[in-house]
Amino acid sequence: MWWIASFGLVLLTFWPRRGIYARWSRRRRLRSRQVIEDALTHLHRQHLEGRPVSVEMLAHVLGLATKDALTLVNRLSAQGLATMTGEGLRLTPEGHRWALQVIRAHRLFERYLADETSVPMEEIHTRADRLEHTVTVAELNRMDAQLGHPAFDPQGDPIPNSDGEMQTVESHSLVGWPVGTLAEIVHIEDEPPEVYAQIVAEGLRVGMAVVVLESSSTRIMVETDTAEHVLAPVIAANVAVRHSTNAISSPRQGIRLTELAKNCESRILGLDPVCQGLTRRRFLDLGLTPGAGIERVMQSAFGEPVAYRIRGTLIALRKEQSDMIWITE
Repeated sequence: MWWIASFGLVLLTFWPRRGIYARWSRRRRLRSRQVIEDALTHLHRQHLEGRPVSVEMLAHVLGLATKDALTLVNRLSAQGLATMTGEGLRLTPEGHRWALQVIRAHRLFERYLADETSVPMEEIHTRADRLEHTVTVAELNRMDAQLGHPAFDPQGDPIPNSDGEMQTVESHSLVGWPVGTLAEIVHIEDEPPEVYAQIVAEGLRVGMAVVVLESSSTRIMVETDTAEHVLAPVIAANVAVRHSTNAISSPRQGIRLTELAKNCESRILGLDPVCQGLTRRRFLDLGLTPGAGIERVMQSAFGEPVAYRIRGTLIALRKEQSDMIWITE
């Protein structure tokens, strides 16, 4: 029976597309593609900032040994993607084109994850980093069309189109923005992740209207639709704004749905700006729109979820969900 076991082992190892060798080969190809594309996008960023890139710098950024980084540079050169000049490593036109496709993939995936899933905002960038290396140009074009050809990702970065062209928006740092002047958030830097997580935790989002109430060397206080936010200047520096003519409407004139007493009725003022993507669409599909009447009916023995009557239908919401719905007092 040994030959049966041996035959089974061979099948398990070399089965087309599903065997161990096939899976290992796919992972190896993906890893090779990922390193190349990470190098291209890094070189592209440094080019935009006018910074030269050495082999040692590339090794540090990609977490490679200098010897391996040199091998990578030789591969990029052999494929016509980059050249070594007296000022450092530079992308060729083909290298720029490929880098823009990776950037396009990353930002489209961020847009998809923000709009079509319930992935937390602070995790979107990391997930897109993995997904950006797994798609073809044809798949990107289909995703772009399905999303309605978005011009910007959730952080406000422009998304290149299929020709590599993208829009630009003039903006200014929130630090130094005039006190009392209305502004619109147009970009939030998502790196470093720790800083981005703090901004997300404050409920700040691209597209929100803000007014700076106080600005000093130790703190920046801004007002939004829903609250006043205090940021350290090092955090506020990652938020970019532009002049806005849209006045701030204040849901804070009302209360959160969580505060509605049992058997009491109210009307919905709107959804909190923190409510985005799939959750926002589900709320709208349930009829949670401005002006709709809503009644708190009952709550479970454990406190949540709580049942509400909206448009003649009972729905159950957890506290973190009802906190995102503003109603009249």
